Amino acid sequence: MSIDPTLLDDLEWRGLVADSTDREALREALTAGSVKFYIGFDPTAPSLHMGNLLQIITAMRLQRAGHTPYALVGGATGMIGDPRDSGERTLNSLDTVREWVDRVRRQIEPFLAFEGDTGFEGTNGATMVNNYDWTASLSVIDFLRDVGKHFPVNRMLARDTVRKRLESGISYTEFSYVLLQSMDYLNLFRDHGVTLQYGGSDQWGNITGGVELIRRAEGATVHAFTTPLVTKSDGTKYGKTEGGALWLDPEMMSPYAFHQFWLNVEDEKVGELLRIFTFLSHQEIEELEQQTAEKPFLRAGQKALADHMTTLVHGSQETEQARAAAAALFGGGDLSALSGTTLAAALREAGTVSVDRTDGLAVVDLLIAAGLATSRGEARRTIGEGGAYVNNVRVDDPEAVVPDDDLVDGTWLVLRRGKKRFAGVEVH
Repeated sequence: MSIDPTLLDDLEWRGLVADSTDREALREALTAGSVKFYIGFDPTAPSLHMGNLLQIITAMRLQRAGHTPYALVGGATGMIGDPRDSGERTLNSLDTVREWVDRVRRQIEPFLAFEGDTGFEGTNGATMVNNYDWTASLSVIDFLRDVGKHFPVNRMLARDTVRKRLESGISYTEFSYVLLQSMDYLNLFRDHGVTLQYGGSDQWGNITGGVELIRRAEGATVHAFTTPLVTKSDGTKYGKTEGGALWLDPEMMSPYAFHQFWLNVEDEKVGELLRIFTFLSHQEIEELEQQTAEKPFLRAGQKALADHMTTLVHGSQETEQARAAAAALFGGGDLSALSGTTLAAALREAGTVSVDRTDGLAVVDLLIAAGLATSRGEARRTIGEGGAYVNNVRVDDPEAVVPDDDLVDGTWLVLRRGKKRFAGVEVH
């Protein structure tokens, strides 16, 4: 695979380089040949999230440009967790971390090309590593002699996170996290020839710790850069939604909800997110930015972003299902084209009520149960005026009862009153 000499220019255009070691030296390394690089993922949750996705996509960009990825899953560092500004983390058990390591590995694998992958013709196949492999057998004495001696305490105390935690307190466990992560870079340098690490900008202190450790222990110069933290227009993190983090696991966040998240980003941020997260060309992104500026009501940028991201993470079929679900719920489209899983996810996002099948499925009663009418009289008037719909089909008979055959996936109904008010009903 040939090396793309424009990689760093593209990363900079997309706003993906926040901090770096010597920029010209980095550029020279990235154009001289295939650089072995690594990115780490600590298993501190059962799924990766939006911030991790940014790092995965950056690894994809580097690999496509001819460089060689090492994806590190932190079976060791995940036992401790990177220090936070807000206080000590809860330490997870070894069994929990091992389970999460396996889950994280499975989530990363589809995004990178590994040696032997069908259709992969390059010589820069990815490698998956676990830092537990070189940490578990390391004695405390060896750790202190070989790693700890290279870290001046005054520099460790000057790190932002540590400085913020000094008054409230920080344990030696979290204080020493930078040594463990730095040791990862040293081991990958020694054993695999890795000479580049990158990560989120909040990791800059840990990353430069590794660069400095390699300089002190091996007398070698290596490279590093960070990607920016992605924030909303008000400066708050984009990694959170009302229901929690933007998880990549479809069991923790449905593909429909994932699609809706991207579809609803602010106009002011859509261009930035298109640059950071998508593989669209510069021209395509600039055209979408222009369309968003001139005709924001069309939401062209958001639609492209939502479709691209959902297809990347969940596949094209889930993207089509998410689009069809939104069309059916908000535009009166055909519900029969939706899978029960997609419809259930969409309705749970919008709000649902549960009813017992044995109580009967009279439309009048369902409208009341769903909060679309306050009384039987109001429900009857709504039907009589042509304003009631079941599964996007108008109901004309105030005595109508929904047959079991009309339940989507044997469980779900969509009730609508007028054009804008609707509710999901789960029938047990």
